[in-house]
Amino acid sequence: MKLLLQLEEAGMLVLAYILSFVIGYDWWVFLVFLLVPDLSMLGYLFGTKTGAWIYNLFHFRTLAVAVGIVGYLISVPEVMLAGIILFGHSSMDRIFGYGLKYSDDFKNTHLGKIGESKVG
Repeated sequence: MKLLLQLEEAGMLVLAYILSFVIGYDWWVFLVFLLVPDLSMLGYLFGTKTGAWIYNLFHFRTLAVAVGIVGYLISVPEVMLAGIILFGHSSMDRIFGYGLKYSDDFKNTHLGKIGESKVG
């Protein structure tokens, strides 16, 4: 099941990459901005509760889709790209097991604990 979910996330990451071409950006633009949403980890400087809230905001795919749609509706390609980047980045994180964070610990995610090996 884990492999199937990773493949699904990989498909969404590829979709985001392709969408960046569709709206007119060069191949490298998506790659340059792909890690920008991880700047949201700076929220952890203010504690785990604030950090988790800020991190989750920037990794919440519904927000990513909303940003992309708003960009489309107002005809601003940069806003569309921001939504596409947020969407693709969230999928990339989930491929590697980095999910939305609980407020008790950065490593406690909706996909399980980061870095813990699963026995079984």
